[in-house]
Amino acid sequence: MSGSVRALAAAVLVAAGLSGIGGCAASTEASGASRETRTTGTVLSVTRVSPVDAELSWHGKAPGAAGRIVEFATEPGGPWTILTYAPLGQTTYRHPDLIPKTHFSYRVRPYYGPASRPVDVTLPKGAFTKAEQRQEHTWAPPRTIRRAGVRTSPVRRPSATPTDLRATVMHANGIRFTWTDHAAGERGYLLEDRPRGGDSFRPVAVLDPDINSFGLITLPNEKRASYRVRPFVYGERSNIARITTGERPAGRG
Repeated sequence: MSGSVRALAAAVLVAAGLSGIGGCAASTEASGASRETRTTGTVLSVTRVSPVDAELSWHGKAPGAAGRIVEFATEPGGPWTILTYAPLGQTTYRHPDLIPKTHFSYRVRPYYGPASRPVDVTLPKGAFTKAEQRQEHTWAPPRTIRRAGVRTSPVRRPSATPTDLRATVMHANGIRFTWTDHAAGERGYLLEDRPRGGDSFRPVAVLDPDINSFGLITLPNEKRASYRVRPFVYGERSNIARITTGERPAGRG
């Protein structure tokens, strides 16, 4: 999977056929929530808070995890779509504006992997102009730069930590990142940022395995920000929680 986490919402919209990040609402049980047998240390439940809105909550420990992914599916066997990469301290997620009269399944999984040392980037002033938008940005697509003699380790080992992270300012709203990949068997890479004044890093791009070059088009609040990269693997999934949505309320589009 590659591309920006900022595009996750759009991917969810396409999958759910909605405007706004999908959601669900109605339980197959009278209580409005369903829960299956616990399969890991994370226990998930989902409650329909309106006919087409769902509220997820979970609890449990995931020692050493960097965060959790929240996924949904509308068919028993998937495919599963990632809704968000949640910080480890987050324990709830609201999924609004779901397709009416549809079965929704949810699960949560921790992800693991060491983050590189951060780099600080200050961009020139200026908006993302039409001229810049017309540029080909050939530096931006994810790619693998082959490097001889680099040792790799399983993702959850400290020796898998990426090194040599460099940020090259390409224009007032574009940064190219390169790094040395030391991970073996990763599911992908996360590019994370912390805008100036922010209290934590957040994923802004999800990249395929072995990628070590990527260009990011920034947002207005990222004129000054810190960035880091992280290889990741998934841990065991939670139980699957299910609901069925109802009729869309009048006035809800």
